Amino acid sequence: MAIRLTTYERSADIPPLPGTTVFHSTELFQVLEQTPGYRPVLLVASEDGQVIGKLLCITRPTFRLLPFVTTTTYLYGTGEYFPSSHRREDIFSELLAYFTRIFTERSLLLEFRNLEEPLFGYRYFRQNGYFAVKWLRVENTLRKEALPQWMSNSRKRQIAQGLKRGATMEVADSEEEIHEFFGMLKKYYSPKIHRHLPEEGFFLALQRQPQGKRLSRTFLVRYKGKLIGGSVCLFSGDKAYLLFSGGLRKSYPLHYPGVLAVWKAISYCLEQGYGKFEFINAGLPFHKYGYRDFILRFGGRQLSSRRWFKIRWNWLNRLLVWLYL
Repeated sequence: MAIRLTTYERSADIPPLPGTTVFHSTELFQVLEQTPGYRPVLLVASEDGQVIGKLLCITRPTFRLLPFVTTTTYLYGTGEYFPSSHRREDIFSELLAYFTRIFTERSLLLEFRNLEEPLFGYRYFRQNGYFAVKWLRVENTLRKEALPQWMSNSRKRQIAQGLKRGATMEVADSEEEIHEFFGMLKKYYSPKIHRHLPEEGFFLALQRQPQGKRLSRTFLVRYKGKLIGGSVCLFSGDKAYLLFSGGLRKSYPLHYPGVLAVWKAISYCLEQGYGKFEFINAGLPFHKYGYRDFILRFGGRQLSSRRWFKIRWNWLNRLLVWLYL
């Protein structure tokens, strides 16, 4: 049977779909739909009326070149697939070609990130003019007996000292706390021009998810009632992903708010029975990278991966394809 492709640009039009991967779910689509500046699009492949694959595409502003605004369209992973008469790679090939044709004119940059299988779809990415850049992932295995053994002594000492000096950790349970958290996180991210932070609507939409379909949790670190750190985790099956974290480390250096924000997320996921915990952006494989050094001290392991990119400007894209062959 031939593969039929359908595009959904409004969550109200999306029918019930199978799947367990949060990065290609209707629930995440709904969250992004409520986030100012974001435009989600869901591509669905079907065969004889049955859904056999889907890709959630996310478009957001990148930076402003007055009077123009450039955009990036990106995806997490390479989609989610279901039993059919077609190979998974063949379904992906159809979705990728369709995605590339639609979004090349809409966005300056197309990007596939956080690939679980670095070599999946290699041939089809090349056929569609993408180039690959080596990337790293950092993942923790959540076992009570393993965490203390793998975590660095300095990290364990910082956690103990922060708690001893009066810092407390909790789970956010109100929109007022999300508003407070966003204000702190925005202050933390403001000097980090290479890190993008969504508008407050993204975090509020995550908090408003029905309890039984909760995609995420927000964790807070306080000292004498003042919010000094926090983090956000996204859940998918047996795995948790750290989306954002930060702390007022310059104002409260002896309380290690950034460390406690990550530790609260890890310990919560361990208590809830999640098997894996991944830091969503471990960066390029540079020899020295401060954030990756920071997260590795929690006991995770580095995994070699890649990201696939395509730039709208053909001359530049051809040059980069040649450079990264």
